[in-house]
Amino acid sequence: MENSEKTTEDARPDENHNAHISFRGDEETGHQSRGRPANNKSASRPRSAHSAASSMSRRRRQSTSENFGIQIGYRTLSIHVSESQHAAANTEPDLKAAKEGDDEYFAELNFHTLPGATAPNFLESRNIALMGTTVVNGHGIGAVILTGAQSVMGRVARATTDVGEKVTLIQKEIWRFVRIIVVLTVFLALLIFVAWIAWLKRDHPSYMNVVQMLNNVMGCVVAFIPEGMPVAVALTLMMVARRMKAVNILPKGLSTIETLGCVNVICSDKTGTLTQNQMTVNSVAFVDQLLTSPDVVHQAFNTEKPDAIFSMLQKASILCNDASFGADAMHLPPQERTAEGNATDVAVLKFAASTRDGDAIMSNFPRVFSIPFNSKNKWMLALVHEGGAEKGNRFRLFVKGAPDILLPACSSFWSGRTQSTEVLDANAKASFKGIQDKLSRNAERVVVICEKVLETVHSPGTNAFSDEVAMKALENLTVVGILGIIDPPRPEAASTVANCRRAGARFFMVTGDYGVTAAAIAHNIGIFTTSEPDTFDTIRRGMTPTAEELRRERLAGNGRSLLLEGASVARLMAQDWDIVCEYDEIVFSRTTPEQKLRIVNEFRDRENVVAVTGDGVNDAPAFRAADVGVAVVTGSDVAIEAADLVLMDQFDSIVEAIRLGRLVFQNLQKVIAYLLPAGSWSEIWPVLVNVFFGVPLPLSVFLMIVICVFTDLFLSLSLIMEKQEFDLLSLPPRNAKRDHLINLKIYAQAYLFTGFMETVCAHSMFFFYMWKYAGFPIHELFFLFEGYAEGYHGYTLDELTNFNATGQCVYFVTLLFLQWGNILAVRNRRLSIVQADPITKERRNPWLIASAIISLAIAIFVTEVPGIQKLFGTASVPIEFWLIPVPLALGILFMDEIRKLAVRLFPRGPIARVAW
Repeated sequence: MENSEKTTEDARPDENHNAHISFRGDEETGHQSRGRPANNKSASRPRSAHSAASSMSRRRRQSTSENFGIQIGYRTLSIHVSESQHAAANTEPDLKAAKEGDDEYFAELNFHTLPGATAPNFLESRNIALMGTTVVNGHGIGAVILTGAQSVMGRVARATTDVGEKVTLIQKEIWRFVRIIVVLTVFLALLIFVAWIAWLKRDHPSYMNVVQMLNNVMGCVVAFIPEGMPVAVALTLMMVARRMKAVNILPKGLSTIETLGCVNVICSDKTGTLTQNQMTVNSVAFVDQLLTSPDVVHQAFNTEKPDAIFSMLQKASILCNDASFGADAMHLPPQERTAEGNATDVAVLKFAASTRDGDAIMSNFPRVFSIPFNSKNKWMLALVHEGGAEKGNRFRLFVKGAPDILLPACSSFWSGRTQSTEVLDANAKASFKGIQDKLSRNAERVVVICEKVLETVHSPGTNAFSDEVAMKALENLTVVGILGIIDPPRPEAASTVANCRRAGARFFMVTGDYGVTAAAIAHNIGIFTTSEPDTFDTIRRGMTPTAEELRRERLAGNGRSLLLEGASVARLMAQDWDIVCEYDEIVFSRTTPEQKLRIVNEFRDRENVVAVTGDGVNDAPAFRAADVGVAVVTGSDVAIEAADLVLMDQFDSIVEAIRLGRLVFQNLQKVIAYLLPAGSWSEIWPVLVNVFFGVPLPLSVFLMIVICVFTDLFLSLSLIMEKQEFDLLSLPPRNAKRDHLINLKIYAQAYLFTGFMETVCAHSMFFFYMWKYAGFPIHELFFLFEGYAEGYHGYTLDELTNFNATGQCVYFVTLLFLQWGNILAVRNRRLSIVQADPITKERRNPWLIASAIISLAIAIFVTEVPGIQKLFGTASVPIEFWLIPVPLALGILFMDEIRKLAVRLFPRGPIARVAW
């Protein structure tokens, strides 16, 4: 193919820009080239009917578009075409470009490359070549009329790639925490600066110079910013991702993991996700007879001389079918053969081919013409010569498709009782409707097969013949039979739905299936628990409660069911969506990708956290719009690329993913509750007492950094490995608007409870050392300011500096041990350490002991190594100050045990109300 290399903007039809296409074929003779290429090396392979204009800016979006086989900048060409004859082979192109005014075929285009197309598409627009198709024969000239996002495939790709990069809930929570920390840090830094300018510089000029003031400001920054938290968050997400991998769950982004714990709405596709996508014909019926037993069906088809109606149904099922068996599998029984095509066609083909003389029918009746199935028409057509041999212009036409489309085009039916054709009157239609509803309620997809004899005026191979067949196809048909196709649910589907409900997530089905069939499957797997769901008419007639009443009913466990067809989605007003989004059980049937996208957005707009599960190309836009897109590994490349999470094994893995998402949030809260008392609260107070109370600095900035980056960090990593404290799936999902990662309860626990005790204990040890070893009474150290200088209590400046350095290390060591007690306390929010100790019980955590040893080794290294002492101004800590903090740490644990006991004994008491 040769295409004018103009940009998309330049390719406007009103500017008469032509796209020159070079085809190969028998142009001069006008004959069709059925796969017989001319001697042209440049034409040895199909050529694409589009060209790339630009690439995506982000790699992931580009990957998604590549899986569609396109980029947004690709062109769509319009050329004069007509439909082709469809021979027996599935690879036959279905559109042929022709010169204007000619009936001769010059160009063939193959539409198999379109997403989701297992066969060529018959198009109402007879002169359109779609982006993504290939030219396999002939030549022609076409004008560009639609490009990129305006094209058919471009609309799907644009819906997928236009969704901006999602900001996950954990990212929002971290940014919220950062804003709080920045505000507090700036406030205290300004407070120290103003105090120095307005007070200390004037009243105590020799106490603090500019460098010392900046050192205190830096201490404030170090104190309030938990430097170890980013590492802890990243490692927490990474460890949970490893746990997910162990149970065959592949998270594609670490920040998405926690969002799973907040999911309260799951919109799941049906076919291939909730069901096995292994369709089989389960029931055979005629308008006046229903055969549901496979044994009866098998016997009827495999007798020596089957009835005429069975022979006709067998022939129609095989010939009106775009599925095909692999050549290497023809020696196997039909049910064991591999087949190509959509699941419905494969099921019908295997059913019909397993009957008597099934393979012979396929070879004896070559197809003359066909119109493949598409989701808009909901039917397919096949035309063969009557009797199997060419007999002029007399053909047998078979049509297979949706009953609601084909039944109005029928005027007669084959009777299963009389073995003859009869008039399709009102009684017969009522009988048909009854059979359809019965099969649908049995979760079977209903397919009707029709036939008639067609005599044409024009001969095959001309545009006029194609027009004539298309015009006469849907009139005066005869119903041959009805097939009930079942796609069994996955064995784990019912338990998955039940567990998701137990976790507080509403589980909805979004499918393209017939509403009654979808509702039947929903009943089978527990999505529907009520007998008669509400419908669109129920909502429009005002026969449903208000949105607020529905919410109260749902929260009280008395939710209602809703069956909503895709056609009704576009008719819903904003107030209708308010009602729809409060239903407890919903099945959306007959939906399109655009409707599924709207469903996701409507629920998200009402403060729901939505997960979408699916496996097809059409699920990709909804994946990108949802908070979490979950694909199954057997799905399409486009779906897997667009998803945030891939289930590598069974579908019930999503329940484990939700549990681990909640575990992430729980453990991160424990990490923060552990880091804040020492890494923030107990570090800021030494700066404040030094600036405002004139006390020698109890903790140096270097030791603050050691606490934040080393000792506390290693201990916090052990909290990452904690198992769940209680059944996380029994809890409701976290409300992303209200239940924050860091809230007032955690601040109260970290600052006013644990942090207060640690600050008092650490300062007490500092003052105790200064009194015992230097003889400085505590009351003298307050408001000392510049008095702590050469000659104070007869000490030299070097001796005073050494006393202060040792006191700072005492403060540091005390905090180290106090954090041991703190970590034993925060690892259990409600349980006592006796119920869940880290050594012998189910929640054994050997990482806790190992990290405590590492932290102790770091403290010894920092305080006892001479080179470090000289470089960073540390000093050796007397032995008693390594021992006294141990009972103080146990005191921290004991006080928290009393708090937990009060919460357990008085769950509605004041302590329980403020407990984190």
